[in-house]
Amino acid sequence: MFNMDFRSNLLWLLSFVVLIATGCSSQVPGASNGKPAQRNQTNAVKRSVPVLAAYAVQKDFPLEIRAIGNVESYATVAIKARVTGELQKINFKEGQEVVKGDLLFIIDPRPLEAALREARARLEKDKALAAKAEADNRRYEDLVQGGFVSREQYDQIRSNLSSLQATVIGDEAVVENAKLQLGYTSIYSPISGRTGTILIDQGNMIKANDDNKSLVVIEQVHPIYVTFSVPESNLSQIMERMKGHDLVVNAMLDGSKSGPEKGKLTFVDNSVDSKTGTIRLKGTFDNPARRLWPGQFVNLALTLGSLQNVVTVPSQAIQTGESGPFVFIITPEKTVQFKPVKTGKSFGGETIIESGIMAGEQVVTDGHLRLSPGAPVEIAADLKPETNPAQDVSKEAIS
Repeated sequence: MFNMDFRSNLLWLLSFVVLIATGCSSQVPGASNGKPAQRNQTNAVKRSVPVLAAYAVQKDFPLEIRAIGNVESYATVAIKARVTGELQKINFKEGQEVVKGDLLFIIDPRPLEAALREARARLEKDKALAAKAEADNRRYEDLVQGGFVSREQYDQIRSNLSSLQATVIGDEAVVENAKLQLGYTSIYSPISGRTGTILIDQGNMIKANDDNKSLVVIEQVHPIYVTFSVPESNLSQIMERMKGHDLVVNAMLDGSKSGPEKGKLTFVDNSVDSKTGTIRLKGTFDNPARRLWPGQFVNLALTLGSLQNVVTVPSQAIQTGESGPFVFIITPEKTVQFKPVKTGKSFGGETIIESGIMAGEQVVTDGHLRLSPGAPVEIAADLKPETNPAQDVSKEAIS
């Protein structure tokens, strides 16, 4: 009896334990879904990262000094009147290209024409008096030798002749000056260049050599100068390079698709600016297409030479970490490796790699934010703006 009760109680207890164990196992979270969720999350982390890439290349690299330059006209002339009178005619339009010798303005010539006629008449009168005095001198010379006139009378005749001869010379100078003044009524361009705003209208009275009033300003833009400054530390290298040949200066214009304007270095200032520690230079540009304009600011590159057979990569491939610059190398297995590098000079969006990688290796140029050593990558044609990779992983796990 006791054994039967004990066995029945034991069976009941075991059944109860089995039921509890079964119920607990069915209520454990993630028992059936945990493994797939974990797999999805692992797949999201190991998913290939889209990147942009480029190859390290070996080539000649230009040595250049970059600066901001200011364009200056080759020559600037402020046209002023040299005689007083009424501005009778303007023979050009504002902003017109003129050539040296072109007629620009005409000032009323009539008053000066009258003055020239008067000077010529006075000259003819004094010439006639001088001719009479010369004849008197010859006659009195014979008379004084014959004792018919005194020496004092003869000396008076000679003095009168000399005075009239000097008067004729003065009259000739007055005539020449009158001609010169009359010529100033026609104002010609002294240089070839581009005219600015006409500063006085036709019909106005203008004054000779008025310091406060110009008629127009002409700027010579072909050729043209670009002035710029570089640190004095570059001076010795510039002077050394100038001994062998002309140094090329390239001017890059914002928004232009025609490439840089090419010129040459023609001037190095005779002193360093002690306030800024820079030296002033000047480049001369032929400027046939008039792309450079006085007062304009341009980006300049002064070429000093080139480095031969150096390894370069796009500058955006280089990242900076705690230990210095580095790049991500793409392996044949389409994974990335972390490579510390030593960089050199940069120019035109490229940077010299002095050590760390070799020519022909493929480097990541965009998409660095998602990368870590050993991460698989996929080279894309274009990239969307980068986001935090942890956010992307959590979104895929939730979905």
